[in-house]
This record gives sequence, C-alpha cells and structure tokens, in this order.
Amino acid sequence: MKLSPAGTLFRFQVLGLCITLALGSSSTLVYAEAGIQFNSDILDVNDRKNIDLSQFSRSGYIMPGSYSMVVHINKNELPEQKIPFYASEKDPDGSQACISKALVEQLGLKEDAMKSLTWWHQGECLDESSVKGMESRGDLATSALYLSVPQAYLEYSSEDWDPPSRWDEGIPGLLFDYNINAQNRHQQNNGTRGYNVSGNGTAGANLGAWRLRADWQGQLDHQTGSGQPTDKTLDWSRYYAYRAIPALRSRLTVGENYLDSGIFDSFRFSGASLVSDDNMLPPNLRGYAPEVVGVAKTNAKVTISQQGRVLYETQVAAGPFRIQDINDAISGELDVRVEEQDGSVQEFKMNTASIPYLTRPGSLRFKLAAGKPSDWEHHSRGPLFGTGEFSWGVSNGWSLYGGALLGGDYNALSLGIGRDLMALGALSFDATQSRARMPQKDETLSGGSYRLSYSKTFDELDSQVTFAGYRFSEEDFMSMSEYLDARYDGNRVGNNKEMYTITFNKQFRDSGLSTYINYSHQTYWDRPANDRYNLTMSRYFDIGRFKNLSVSLSAYRNRYNETNDDGIYLGLSMPWGNGATLSYNTTVNRNDNTHRVGYYDRIDEHNNYQLSAGSSHSGANLGGYYNHESDVARLSANASYQEGRYSAVGMSAQGGMTLTQEGGALHRAGIMGGTRLLLDTNGVAEVPVRGYGSTVNTNRFGKAVVSDVNSYYRNKASIDLNKLGDNAEATRSVVQATLTEGAIGYRKFDVIAGEKAMAIIKLADGSAPPFGATVLNRRKQETGIVNDAGSVYLSGINPGESMTVHWNGDAQCEVQLPSPLPANMLMNTLLLPCKAVTVTARAPIAE
Repeated sequence: MKLSPAGTLFRFQVLGLCITLALGSSSTLVYAEAGIQFNSDILDVNDRKNIDLSQFSRSGYIMPGSYSMVVHINKNELPEQKIPFYASEKDPDGSQACISKALVEQLGLKEDAMKSLTWWHQGECLDESSVKGMESRGDLATSALYLSVPQAYLEYSSEDWDPPSRWDEGIPGLLFDYNINAQNRHQQNNGTRGYNVSGNGTAGANLGAWRLRADWQGQLDHQTGSGQPTDKTLDWSRYYAYRAIPALRSRLTVGENYLDSGIFDSFRFSGASLVSDDNMLPPNLRGYAPEVVGVAKTNAKVTISQQGRVLYETQVAAGPFRIQDINDAISGELDVRVEEQDGSVQEFKMNTASIPYLTRPGSLRFKLAAGKPSDWEHHSRGPLFGTGEFSWGVSNGWSLYGGALLGGDYNALSLGIGRDLMALGALSFDATQSRARMPQKDETLSGGSYRLSYSKTFDELDSQVTFAGYRFSEEDFMSMSEYLDARYDGNRVGNNKEMYTITFNKQFRDSGLSTYINYSHQTYWDRPANDRYNLTMSRYFDIGRFKNLSVSLSAYRNRYNETNDDGIYLGLSMPWGNGATLSYNTTVNRNDNTHRVGYYDRIDEHNNYQLSAGSSHSGANLGGYYNHESDVARLSANASYQEGRYSAVGMSAQGGMTLTQEGGALHRAGIMGGTRLLLDTNGVAEVPVRGYGSTVNTNRFGKAVVSDVNSYYRNKASIDLNKLGDNAEATRSVVQATLTEGAIGYRKFDVIAGEKAMAIIKLADGSAPPFGATVLNRRKQETGIVNDAGSVYLSGINPGESMTVHWNGDAQCEVQLPSPLPANMLMNTLLLPCKAVTVTARAPIAE
C-alpha cells in the first residue's frame, strides 16, 4: 500500500494506542462481549467519553455478516467471493467464517479427506475440526480469508500448478486478435515496385466453459508494372468450439479441426474430438512443443503454415532466428517460408517431433475423433471416419500405446511400446499398417510404417537430446491425407520413405560455450530427398576491461527440390554504455558475402531499436529495426537498403480486443485466441499493472488485459507500486489465477485514487464523531480513521464525492466533498459537515 508519510504515521499511532490501552485505571472502556478493558487515560483526547474502539476490542474479531474476500489456501489464492461470518456455536460471543460446500470443492482435498468432512450451521458450513490441523483466519484490513490446510489432505500441486478443483473458467466475453504485416519494396535493378499486406488472427466468444472461435487469414499483394491485378484474399479458415473436461484431463472440440495425433499424420476434418491435454498435467509431465530455426539474410517475414493454414507469421531482423512459441498441439509436417526484403525466398519443410510416447504408471491417455475430412472451402471430402488412440502406463517404466483409424476404404492400425530407460533416457517404437482401396483404379494398396523415437537429458554432461527419431515407410503405405489427394485429386502428395531427425543441445560451462544442433533428412519414393542442417554455437567471454563479450556462429544448409541453400552467420557483440550493444557480423551464402556493424539499444522496457551499416559484393547496405510494446499492441517498423539492388520498408502490428460485462480493453496479443486476464483497478486509470513479464497501464475505465497467459499454470499479476502515482493507494496489489485454455480471467485490485488532505468532521450539533470512527468511500474502502475533535487524514478525495462515517458498527453520517477541490490540498484543512443517515436495524444472526 502506498501512503504519504503523514498518513502512515497517523495510522500507526492509532493502532499502537489501541493495542496498548489495557493498563487499567479509573477511566476504563469495557467491551463485555470481548472481555477486554481499554484504559482511556493514556489517550490525549479532550472528550474521553466520545470514543469508539469496538473494532479493536477483540483480536481477529469480525462482526457477523457477509464480506467479499480473497481466499488464500496455504500459499495459493482463489478469486474474490462472498464469505459469511456467523456467531460460533462453540463461542457465541465470537464469530467464525463459513466455508461453504462450493468453497470446499475448490480447496483440492483428496477423496479420503472429503469423505470424513462434517458440517455446522444446518449443514451449510465446514466443521474445520473434521480436517485435523486446519485453521482459518479472516482479515478485514486485506479483505482476505486465510486457510491453512495440511498438505497431506490436499491433491498434488506445485509452485506454479494447481489441481483441477482450483481451475478458473473465467467470465463470458468477446475477443478479436490480429497479426498484421506490411512490406513495400522497390527493386532498383528493374524499376518495379510492389507492396504486400498479410494478416491472420482469431475472433471468438466465451460462454461458460465453452470457447467459440473462428480463425481468419488474408493477403493483399500488388506489383506495379506487372500487368497483373491486385491479388486480394480473405478467408475464414476454421470455425470451431472447444472446452476443457477437467475430470478426464481432456479437451473436447467440435467443428472444423486438424487431427491431433501422436501416431497418425494430421489432416483437416469436420466433426468432434476428445483429446487428453498434456497442458492439464503438471509442468514436468508435459510434452514437447515444436520450434523453427533459421537465418534471415535481410529483414524478413517468416510464415509457418500447415496444409494452407497460417499458424504463425512474424517479421525478424537480419541474422539467426529461433521461433519457440508454436502451439504444442501442432503435429505433422510444417511449411516454412522466409521472404527476404531483397525479394529472395527460402522455403523448407519441417517435421514436428514428438518425444517418446510414455505415460505414468497406472495412467491412461487417449485421443478420440470422428467426422468427415474437409477441404479449405469447408466442403466435406472423403469417408466418414473414426479414430482412437491410447497410451497406458503398464508399469514403472513401460508404456503400451496404439490406435486405429477406420474410414471405409481407408483403414490404419498402429501398436507401439515405450520404455523409460532411466539414466539412459526414454525410447519408443511403433509400427503402423495402412490399407487403402482406390476405386478409380480398382486396386488396394497396403503398406507399413515403422518409427523409433528417443529423448534424453544428460544432466551430468549439461546436454539434452530433445528428440531423435527414425521412420521408414513402405512405398504402398499411405496416410489419410495422401489417400484423399490420390483419390479425389488424382495425384499422391507425400509418399515418404525414410526420415532422420535430431535436436541436440550441449552446454560447456567451463568454457562458457553453448551449442545447438538440428538435423533432418527426408527421402521419398517418387522425388528427390530434402535435407536441413542447422548448427548454432555461442560463447560469452571477457577480454581485459571489456566484459561479457559474445561470439556466435550459425551454419545451415537447406536442400529442397534438388536446390541447396547454404549459409554461415558469424557475429560478435559487446556491451556499449548503459544497456546498449555494439556488434559486428558477417553473412556468407551462395549469392553474396555481407559484412555489417550494428548498434542495439533498449530505451526502456517498451522500446528498443537496432541500426546497421555494411557492405557486400553488390555495394553498401543500411538497415534499421524498431520495436514498441504499447499498451494496446506490439508494433515494429523496419527498413533496409542495398546499393544498386533494392530498398524496402516493413511494419507489423500484433494485438487484440477483449470485451466483457466487467469491461474491456485493447491489448497486446501473441497467441491468437489464447488465454488472457482482465485486470480491474476500480475505475482508476493509468495504474501500472505487471503480468507475465511486461507492464501495461490501465485505460481510462480502469481496465487492462494481460494476454498470452499460460493455461493451467498459476499466473500472478501485480500493481507496480514503484510507478504508482502519488494520488493512488493500493490496499490489494497482487492477484493470481489458474485459468483453463482460452479463458478470460477477471481479477480486481483494491485501489483508492484521489487527493489527500487533513480534514475536520463535525456533526449537526457541533460535536465530533467518536475517536476511532472510520471513514469509508462509496466503494466501501477505508479512507481514514477519526482522531481527537473530529480530525482525520483523508485519502482518495475526489471532487463532489460523498463518504460515510461509521461507528457502533453502522454508517452514522455522510460528508460531501467540495467541488472543485481547493488548490494545494496538503496545505489546507477541509471542514466537512456530517449529515446524519438513517441507521438500519441489523438482521438477526442465525444460530
């Protein structure tokens, strides 16, 4: 909480005095229901009869009623909810929090513990004594209920993962996310000009646990002087809905989808699927997410797609790039396209790896799907099919897995076994047999495919084989997508033969050297082989007074359609000044040899830029790249110039909009249609909130959205108190949430905004409210405690607002703040008449 020195001093004085009042004298205040006596002689108060210290009369006492509180379970936090407090059956003069059955379900108690629970208050509230060692404590100052539950009674949880009982489905709302890239290029050697604008994103709505989504992608392409019209396309590529099924640790999807399988190749279909979701497992049991690495010769646009659907698109600066935030549900072959600003294009295919298919002992993971294959135009094409696969943890170390895909004229069966080799890593082997009938040729093709996968982390060697695999497919083996192409288009695309792939990391800590190797080799029965090699090495070192220098080497070869694209990138960088970096790099490829000197600087956490100048065989070159993380979008701009060849500029914008019944905001967005958290600061604008590694300011309505939140992780957000304005206080500055996939979470901070000043409150008869009376604003936030003769240090003062003064447990009178407020508030004392309000009779407390 951020307070002025005067406000902090005053509140500590009041609390300190109230705590030390039990000294006994002739002037004593007695609170019979608490059995506590306060000595008022030590108070420097003119009217010792006009004192209300009832709120301090009993440690931890909370008057019976219903309060909005955040629930803390050990070190975890649940959303704010209404918590009733009732007079205790064991102590009628005290009060006890009512832990309802709905709240108990969120505690994550084990099944055995749930069976032994008992209840009080007509079966409405949990009897804490039925959970041995459980304790509860309410705190009105922080609006929180603290529950301490022995870990032995709770389901498994970790530092950043909660059991399903604590997952939050979020609130209903609408969203629209976008990723726009634009480039303008001038080819000087032939005088042509052209521009390209491309984009993709997701529109959607959340209703309860359901996520309704529609993916879109579009492109606008124009070439001056080409004689061709402007090419325009806009497609809604996929319509679908999904929801989590926590009891089965799975995700249910209906509509248009791509087959999510660890055994069979992916294809597009319309129907339904129920798939065990690794994201619902603790982090150490989750799967492998694919990554794409490469080297851009110039500023470039990287597009990753699958069967025509754009999965990821971004602009990168010249040099090595590594894209690691692709959805881990993506499987199968990916198409990667790198469009350079000099007009050249790199294209290659990448097979997403899958770590060995292992399952914990006694556990069963499954993937079920049914429907009809469909094409890009949303038309069904092919037979009705059903598929199912499973992985069963037979014993400690052994897993059995397999599946079937049945679709009339196309059928496939698979069976495999996995073994945890402990110190030697993990290994799995599977065989798949397909049988496809081709009516137009009156023939049946049958073939097998065999796969071996391996993964290992060598902790003692600081190295990791993320994935290594080999696959061999017979000539007549067909995947479903190959079968559909052959039957309905008359041509077979694919016809894979052998595939080798490996991803390897190694750290040499003594020398500070880090290495990364990625290799894939794919052969075909009917066309030339494709190869891809990528080696990256980097090292940090010191030379004399120059510290933290870095040298990196990236070498690659892409062989695609019998064409080699080879290149080497060598870079050296060193810190320069405060946060800046000076660098030199050279790029060698089959067409050119480029040398560049670069300068990078990080202006602040939202802005950075880099400049470069160099030369090549073609002449001088210049380049620049600027990134800005605004509150509403992630923006970038780049420009490059190559003497005698081309000049180009590019821009990108990535963001989204989220709208709910609690409000909404424009925001940054990386994962289209992904999980997000709406933060509310009680209508206070320009409050800096930090979540998931970045800071944003709330908009004029006091709302901000933190996007790209990890699903099923415990995520925290907080107010940056160091940047909070002087006219704002945060009595609750940290929130946390564990959200299901695609959810719009909602959390509210307790923020008091307004001026601060000394004031004197007087009643209609000229007397003052009792010493210790509290002042609350219209949001029921405490803004001050009355001192002697009605003096009070008030915070959260806003023109024309009203506040109520409370004593004897009720609002007794109301003050109206002036409008406009006087200048220089801290140098003035406000005189505030307090008009009486009607005291409502308290409802009887149920026993």
